[in-house]
Order: sequence, then C-alpha cells, then structure tokens
Amino acid sequence: MLTGDDGARDRALRDVDEAGLARLMAAVAESLHHQSETEDVLRGIVLAARDTIPGVEHVGVTVAHRNGRMETVAATGPLVYQVDDLQYRLHEGPCVDALVGRTVTTSEDLGREDRWPRYAPAASALGIASQLGMELFDEERTTAGLNLYASRAHAFDTATLQIARLFAVHAAHALGRRLAEQQLTEALSTRKVIGQAVGIVMERYRLSEQQAFTFLTHASHDSGTKLRLIAAQLVDDVDRRGAAAHRDRSGHGHDGGARGAGGPDGTGRIERPSS
Repeated sequence: MLTGDDGARDRALRDVDEAGLARLMAAVAESLHHQSETEDVLRGIVLAARDTIPGVEHVGVTVAHRNGRMETVAATGPLVYQVDDLQYRLHEGPCVDALVGRTVTTSEDLGREDRWPRYAPAASALGIASQLGMELFDEERTTAGLNLYASRAHAFDTATLQIARLFAVHAAHALGRRLAEQQLTEALSTRKVIGQAVGIVMERYRLSEQQAFTFLTHASHDSGTKLRLIAAQLVDDVDRRGAAAHRDRSGHGHDGGARGAGGPDGTGRIERPSS
C-alpha cells in the first residue's frame, strides 16, 4: 500500500464525488491552458497526470507517426524513456497495444504477464509492475498515447481508469489546441514566404501581384513542386545572391537576371512568363 502523501492523495481521489472530480479536472485543464509552448504543455500533462491520477508514479506521452515510428515526447523521468524504448524496439506492451488497437490496455502485474513475453519481464526487472496505456488523440498525421506506470502490482483500480479517461479528454484538448496553433503558425509562415516570392517576381518581370501569383502557381503545377517550396527556393536564392553581392561589390559572377534563380525545373532557372 502507498504511504505518506501519495497514499493520502489516492484515498482522497477515490472518495471524490462527481462534482468534486469535475472541479479537479477543470483546475487541471486551466493549468494546461496557461502554458505558452507545446513543450510546456507536454511537460504539464505528464506532471499533472502523475499528481492527479490515483496510484500513478511515472507518466509518459508517446507519439506514433504514420510511418510506424514511435517516440516519447514527454516523461516524468528517465525510467519512462527506458520502458517506452523497450516497447518500441520489441513492438510489445500496453503502450504499443493502446496505440495500435486504439483501446485502453492495462497490466495489473507485469511480473505475471504472458501477453508480452519479451517486454513484461524486462519492464518488471526495471521496477515496473503496473501499467496502463490509452489513446490521447488520433489526428491525420500522428496518434498520441498516455502511458501510466507504477512500481507495485494492482496499483490501478476503477477510480484510476475513470480519472485517467477524464484526464485524457482535457489533455487532448489542451494539446490539440496547441498543435492547431502550431499549424496556424506554419500556415502564416507559408503565406509570408509566398508573399515575398510574389514580390520578387513582380519586380523582376514587371508583373501585377495577381500575374506574379499566377506565374508561381503555374510553375508549381508544371514542375509538380508545392507552391510553398517554389516560393522558399526563390526567396532563398535571392537572399544568397544578396549576401554574395555584399561580400563581392565588384558583382562578378552575378548576372542579375532570371537565370540561376533556383527555378522549379531543377536547372536553376525560372523562365520569364510570356506576356
């Protein structure tokens, strides 16, 4: 049995009523939303889970990419990275099953577990007895999971699962919001570089803004290269030329024309658009 502060915390959480649990999870959600960076949100999730969910001693968040690669993006300590890495390498364990099967996966005693013949004894040797894995969210490119660990067998009961499910909802919301903001930032960055490329084409070929944008979209379509990559390539080339000109004021080797502008056809050329 847990003792000290951990034991008192677990007993209090097991006795909490629905209204009290709602208030508790609202406080957790509020603390997560106050974080300003994705890394801070992830760190907040694992610490809040450890301090909130009954019986839990160690917590990690796993991201599974669509290419099959799994990685731990946040953890309460190095032990989590060890046991997570074991599961990834062996492709066994509650973490893997929870993400692959999209279901809550629990082991009450890894020392007596036969579902994962390689992982279970290795995790037990590291001091992990109880484990619970559950999905946080499933997005277009990634799936995330919450992994809970304890050093004693049968550490997780019905209250653990109930609070873990509620916690996962709040954590997924906080993390999903943060990822959405990152995607927004990427979209704004893309829009900025396309705008810069449009300006370069306008100046170079004396085109209107709409004509310059149309030119870039045609170049993208004809070359099979995404518009943002075409734009970034053009902007980078102009930046490099500017830096070279600054170093060599004589201007030798810089023709200043359209050729060598990092064109979409892979030859370093953007042809002047026809009038």
